[in-house]
Amino acid sequence: MKFTTVALGVTISIRSIHGFSRLGSFGKNLVPVAGNSSALKMNFFSKLFEPEPRIVYENLGYPGDEMGSLAKEGKVMESSVKNPNLKSATFAGGCFWGLELAYQRVPGVAYTAVGYTQGPEDQPTYREVCSGSTGHTEAVCVYYDPSECSYDDLLNTFFDRVNPTTVNGQGNDFGTQYRTGVYTHSEEQMKIARERFELVKNDYKRPIATELKQAMVFWPAEKYHQQYLEKGGRMGNSQSAEKGCTDTIRCYG
Repeated sequence: MKFTTVALGVTISIRSIHGFSRLGSFGKNLVPVAGNSSALKMNFFSKLFEPEPRIVYENLGYPGDEMGSLAKEGKVMESSVKNPNLKSATFAGGCFWGLELAYQRVPGVAYTAVGYTQGPEDQPTYREVCSGSTGHTEAVCVYYDPSECSYDDLLNTFFDRVNPTTVNGQGNDFGTQYRTGVYTHSEEQMKIARERFELVKNDYKRPIATELKQAMVFWPAEKYHQQYLEKGGRMGNSQSAEKGCTDTIRCYG
């Protein structure tokens, strides 16, 4: 689906079905006014450029509050500060809702948070990231216990869910904010990931598009995005986050 509007000399195109419908408050205001195209244009742009409040990371609860505090300090940590036995790992696989639930189900993953990473802007919001202007991608940061779950196990979950040859998107979602990536927090993780990428590329005819880079600052997303599908998603139907669950994940709820 492609929506295009021209007003005030600006053209905006939104190509993702998912990205368009998830724009929230300003998405719901894209309703034609009979015989009044100017009203539609002005309503659209008043919402588009409306100032958006910053995310209050302290209200997210653990681990989002810790991750937000570290992000504001410009830090990328190998382990949780509160629970140093838990290692950090970050993955981007298109829409972060479904990928988070997949990691919630992995035995040994203690905590998950969705957010935005690999971009230069500080404290990005969902609307800003959806615009594609901040350089971030939607991602999941997990805290895992390496005595119960290896980094290889986390990579298994990642490659089971994504098509690594798709450029800037997964499924119905396209844009740089949906690009896929494995973002490592240590030299050990990078070594393991490089070896896995070498193996995975033999499974596909097309080149691998998934990024493999050192993790940058991870900015947690808004509270309503956290554990979104477990809480019920769009339809209010909670999906199981039980360890080892193999139920099909409904990506949008």
